Amino acid sequence: MSNYDIKDETLAEGGRRRIDWAEREMPVLRMIKERFKKERPLAGMRVSACLHVTTETANLMTTLQAGGADVVITASNPLSTQDDVAAALVNIYEIPTYAIKGEDNVTYYKHITAALDHKPQMTMDDGADLVSTIHKNRRELLSNIIGGTEETTTGVIRLRAMSADKMLEFPVIAMALANPLWMVSSAPRTFFLLAKCLSWQGMDGVDVAWLHVRVEWVPGLSLPKLIH
Repeated sequence: MSNYDIKDETLAEGGRRRIDWAEREMPVLRMIKERFKKERPLAGMRVSACLHVTTETANLMTTLQAGGADVVITASNPLSTQDDVAAALVNIYEIPTYAIKGEDNVTYYKHITAALDHKPQMTMDDGADLVSTIHKNRRELLSNIIGGTEETTTGVIRLRAMSADKMLEFPVIAMALANPLWMVSSAPRTFFLLAKCLSWQGMDGVDVAWLHVRVEWVPGLSLPKLIH
């Protein structure tokens, strides 16, 4: 397999426009990218990511790239892959990408293997498939891996099970357990979906902003948890 596998390279320009549009709504990431361009804190670091290939993730990948990281990404969920974004990552940002919307299970795991052929020093997971595959089938990679991150509750459950069985051989930061993530992502999204459901039931006057204010009871901020 070449250093990418995507649906259609001609979609790249449309993907670039949507990535640029998404960046406008990501001011903190923009500030980090500007700092990374100057300081290059990840220079030479090989990173393999298995995440949703969307405009938001694309901006994360280009930020890591700006910091000097040598990044490869594969899709964590074929149903969420945005083919134009994948094309832009390959053809405009020169980030090796393995992602095709609707890809079958065989292709999915071929892509996982391709991302691990990058011989990462750090992993970024959304469901723990990279970490699981490394421990089961690519153990020769373990000695070079510093650590990783996990985005989802499902992935954290898998990693905790591995840790309990003393099978997890490098530390992973459980981003899913960070209260800030819950406050800005999970809870507002849940309340928004509730409002949509009420709307579908004929309650079109529901004030979504009123529902959002109910997340203020969330406990104080905490750092992500480390699993090892």
